Amino acid sequence: MRQPMQLITPADEYPIHQTPDTFATVSHADIAWTEKIWLSLFALDGSLQIDVGLGKYHNRNVIDGFAGISRGVEQITVRASTELDVDPERIGVGPIDYEIIEPMRTVRAVLRENDVQPISFDVTFTAILPPYLERKDAQRGADGFRIASDLRRFHQAGTVSGWVVIDGERIEITDDTWMGYRDRSWGVRMDVGAPAPDVKAPNRMEQDFILTWSPMFFRPADGSAPYEIHHYLQWVDGEVHYFSGFVNYADGRQEPLHGAVDDLKYDPATRRLLGGTMNFDAGWGKERVVEIAPVSDVGFHLGTANYFGFKGDRHGSWHGVDHLDGERYADMTDRATILEAHQLRDCVIRTQEGDATGYGIFESIVIGEHPRYGLSRADSFL
Repeated sequence: MRQPMQLITPADEYPIHQTPDTFATVSHADIAWTEKIWLSLFALDGSLQIDVGLGKYHNRNVIDGFAGISRGVEQITVRASTELDVDPERIGVGPIDYEIIEPMRTVRAVLRENDVQPISFDVTFTAILPPYLERKDAQRGADGFRIASDLRRFHQAGTVSGWVVIDGERIEITDDTWMGYRDRSWGVRMDVGAPAPDVKAPNRMEQDFILTWSPMFFRPADGSAPYEIHHYLQWVDGEVHYFSGFVNYADGRQEPLHGAVDDLKYDPATRRLLGGTMNFDAGWGKERVVEIAPVSDVGFHLGTANYFGFKGDRHGSWHGVDHLDGERYADMTDRATILEAHQLRDCVIRTQEGDATGYGIFESIVIGEHPRYGLSRADSFL
């Protein structure tokens, strides 16, 4: 029999409570409350990328996840969803699992063989830098009333080992040839579930909108400690709505950045990043200038993970118990395909600041008319 009030979970055994409720209850009643796990892992030569993520939606009684690969312009995705109270302590759903081997240091992601797509993997992420908090994403709706986002996130760089199987072919993954990023976020999140039909919401397609999020890893040529530059920007109709930026050091220190001006290029057909430079305001007249360029054609499109809607579905939506689906796209540059899967992608990039070089992930959405990028509203899409 299901408990009509609160559920006691195994986590309640530990002396780590911060409220008088059990761990089955979160601080907001908002159905957009989400715990998210995300990893984007890639071969340094750009030949292959693995993306995997999980979402726990306490106030929806849903846990869902995705796992897939990007190989050239091809993408294969598996999605799973079930009711959270079926097994609330499991960090996984369907054939997808996530294991915390050593907190803040080593995690493991698994996609078991499944009946949806011919891919599976077992990969271990080992940190090469500490985890870094981003500035709290606290935003209100356009009317200034409802809290649209109240979210905390940290991310981390690491190397990757394990294996992946595609169409029966096993590919070995080693720490010296792969790296990647992971993040953890929790709080009230935008775009969870279907939009409420009786609430006014801005139409992004009527706006000039830019979103960029990028952790960028660097190794100095002199052999000194590696570091990272990270930013997250949301820009709407000429105004910055949110900015978080830091230079993150190997000893855990974080120096804030105060803004960014980019000189980037995007493919007008796909709005995929082609490369360019980013100038970060480091305060008191200082700046950090970073050059970036895609490593290859890989770049996992997060639309197939149900971000911003996909074939009538969205992340956090209820599908009952043991729902499983997925698809395989041969060419993510095909116009019909990209309109369905959207432009948000985990683009794998090379990075350079002075004589320091490395790799990163660059996520971007560029909607509307942007003459400086050579992008017209006529070709705009989400």
